[in-house]
Amino acid sequence: MMWFFAILIVLAMGGVAMLAAGKGTPMAEAEHDRPGVLPAEGRPVGPHDLRTVRFSLAFRGYRMSEVDALLDRLAAEQESRADREARGGDPTE
Repeated sequence: MMWFFAILIVLAMGGVAMLAAGKGTPMAEAEHDRPGVLPAEGRPVGPHDLRTVRFSLAFRGYRMSEVDALLDRLAAEQESRADREARGGDPTE
């Protein structure tokens, strides 16, 4: 009877190992490690761009250079829009 339980335990451990290794069912495809989607250069950043922007993941979060670049761009656009409004121009130009 002890042999039966020993074989049963070994088979259960083998089944768990197969599932953990992905042999039981196919595993989902891994995502690319740099799926960054940034707004196109040369045009103003719109609401759709802000809703769809994706930053690449780095070891401890997002790539700071990409986040900083987008924030600098948004700040510059906001400043130019504010300057146009102050001069009495159309802020959407």
